[in-house]
Amino acid sequence: MSKNKINRRLFIKNTTLVATALTIGGKTALAIKPSIPKNLLPRWKGFNLLDYFSPSQPGNVDANRTTENDFKWMADWGFDFVRLPMAYPRYLSFDRSKDITIDEVYNTNPKVLDEIDQLIFMAHKHGLHVSLNLHRGPGYCINAGFHEPFNLWKDKSAQDAFNFHWGMWAERYKNISSEKLSFDLLNEPAFIEDMNDQFAKKGLVPGEIYHKVAEGASKAIRAASPNRLIIADGNGGGNNVIPELIDLNIGQSCRGYWPGLVSHYQAPWVWKDPSQAPVPVWPGTIDGKIYGRQQLEDFYKPWIDLLDKGVGVHCGECGCWKKTPHNIFLAWFGDVVDILTKNGIGYALWNFRGDFGILDSGRADVNYTDWYGHKLDSKLLDLLKKY
Repeated sequence: MSKNKINRRLFIKNTTLVATALTIGGKTALAIKPSIPKNLLPRWKGFNLLDYFSPSQPGNVDANRTTENDFKWMADWGFDFVRLPMAYPRYLSFDRSKDITIDEVYNTNPKVLDEIDQLIFMAHKHGLHVSLNLHRGPGYCINAGFHEPFNLWKDKSAQDAFNFHWGMWAERYKNISSEKLSFDLLNEPAFIEDMNDQFAKKGLVPGEIYHKVAEGASKAIRAASPNRLIIADGNGGGNNVIPELIDLNIGQSCRGYWPGLVSHYQAPWVWKDPSQAPVPVWPGTIDGKIYGRQQLEDFYKPWIDLLDKGVGVHCGECGCWKKTPHNIFLAWFGDVVDILTKNGIGYALWNFRGDFGILDSGRADVNYTDWYGHKLDSKLLDLLKKY
């Protein structure tokens, strides 16, 4: 028997329970449609939570804090998944008036770790699967905003720190099953020379380097938690399948942002001059190129093909920034989630409350519904509930 067949069997074994419907606290937590069996990951549906997204605690500590009501509303509306993208400096203790040193990346803060525990346990209380993600890992983040002491793709010291962090999380949560908790290794890997330049050129991480980093972290995790479900984000910012990782028995996570001309219209972290962004349409021609359902099908085809290779796929982030006209957003996003759903692939909207969310998005062209003092985008919620 070939090594690849053995690996595929092990991956199926490790993910069989995850693809089974569970009942937690009297509520169905996870489910996958039996009519679409080829995806080894459940068709989770939910949201990203930004409680620990920033490297430093925000001045307004309640700004992104997820409440128990948030989890209750998610569950009541039929969602079963939350992804928790974290910046590793957020849960460290170090002198924040100076750039962090390599030694300091190991100084975890017990108080913040306990806070993360409580957030995870609260999600589990309401039957939601939690995907723990390093949005900023030691030596890498797709966004600027924090001075890294090393580069994850180049430096062994960064890779050692990356493995330490995942080993720490694996040991901490070794008694929580994969049905409730999975690990998403690193948000949107891309090869960046200058980690501190917001508009630095971002390319594909060489496959052998991504494999080395993912394998090291996976070994650190499985040393403490052998059956932990592990997911790797697509290469090139989450958009590209990583064939080099197929032998590692881990799932892969795509994105629901293509084309960025629609999803990130006038986003200031994308456009040096947001006023120069071409006005999006769907379907139609934007900046001289035709975009529509067929182009979306072509974009997701490599991910759908990956399912046939025995690799589970989930869309860890998707959605549209608040400046895109609402009718264009809904028309485009309806096609995105329809394609994903027809292939048994779940999704997580970025975010729940905020610029991409269903609550308090700040869109200027939405007739909001009052929802316990929050502004609810009822049309977006209705679209999500269809899938």
